[in-house]
Amino acid sequence: MLTALAVIGLAVSLDLLFGEPPTAAHPVAWFGRLVGALDRDWSETERGQRLAGVGIAVLAPLVPAAVAGGVVLGSTAVHPLVGGIVAAVVLFLTTSIRSLLELTRTVVAATDGELADARTQVRGLVGRDASTLSAAELRSAAVESAAENLADGLVAALLPFAVLAPVSLPAAAAVAAWVKGVNTLDSMLGYPSKPVGTASARLDDLVMYLPARISAAAIAVAAVDPTALVSARAWAQVPPSPNSGWPMATLACALASRLEKPGVYTLNPDAELPTLADGERAVSLVGRAAGISIVIAASLVVLVSAGLGLESSPFAEVLLP
Repeated sequence: MLTALAVIGLAVSLDLLFGEPPTAAHPVAWFGRLVGALDRDWSETERGQRLAGVGIAVLAPLVPAAVAGGVVLGSTAVHPLVGGIVAAVVLFLTTSIRSLLELTRTVVAATDGELADARTQVRGLVGRDASTLSAAELRSAAVESAAENLADGLVAALLPFAVLAPVSLPAAAAVAAWVKGVNTLDSMLGYPSKPVGTASARLDDLVMYLPARISAAAIAVAAVDPTALVSARAWAQVPPSPNSGWPMATLACALASRLEKPGVYTLNPDAELPTLADGERAVSLVGRAAGISIVIAASLVVLVSAGLGLESSPFAEVLLP
C-alpha cells in the first residue's frame, strides 16, 4: 500500500514541479507519430477502412502498454526502488494537470484586452476556429477544455493505475499507458470523416465512461455544490461525445455560466457566458477537483490493499520510513 501511495505521490510531485516535458521528448508525441503513420487508406471502401480501424484500435494501444510495463518490470528486477521510480515517471508522463491549468489561466487572462494572444494560445486547448470568437467565447472554450481534460488528462489514467499499483507496478504502468494510447488514438483518428478511426472513438467512449463522471463529481465537490452534478444531467448528453458533456456541464452549473461551442452545443443555456472572474474561478475549481481526484486514487489504493491484505515493500520503506 505505501509503495503505491509513494509512487502516486512522486508522479504528482513531478507534474507540479515540471509540468509536461517538451513535445520532442514526450513519449505520447512519439506514439502520436506512430498513429500518424497508421492514418492512411488501408482499403478503397469505407467498410474496409472501418475493419482496419478495428485492428488499429485493438493493437496500437498495446505498444505503449507493453513498453511501459516492460520497462517497469525490468527496472523492478534491478531494484524495487528503481522500479517504483520508473513507475512514477510513467504515471507522470501519462497524466497532466499543471500544464493544463497554466494554459487555461493564460488564455483567460489574455481575454482581458487585445484578443490576438488569447486566440493564439487557445489553440493549445481546443481545435475550433478561434479567429472570430469573442472574449467570452474564448473563455468558454478554455473552461470547457479544462473540465474535459481533467477526465482525459488525469483521472482516466490515474484511477486504474491506483487500482493495480498495490498488486503490480508493471501492470499499473501498462494500463496507464494503454489508456493514454486509447485517448491519443481518439484525438487523432476519432472523427466522423475518418472511418479508420471509428473503432478508436468507440473504444475511447467506453474507456472514458467512468472517468468523465468521476471528474464531474469531483468538480461538484470542489465547488461545494452537489446540485451542480444533478443540474448537469439536463445538458450532459448535448455534446456529440457521450462523456465530455458531464464534466463540462457540471462546471457550467457550478459557475452558473453558459458554456458553448458555436453551432455544436450549449450548456446551461439560460446563463451568461463566463466573465473574467468566472474563468479564474474555473481554473481554481478544476485544480481543486484534480486534488480531490488524487485523494480518490489514494483511497482506492488503501481499499485494494486492505481487501487483498497487502503490506508495504522496500520502496515504500525508503521513501516513507
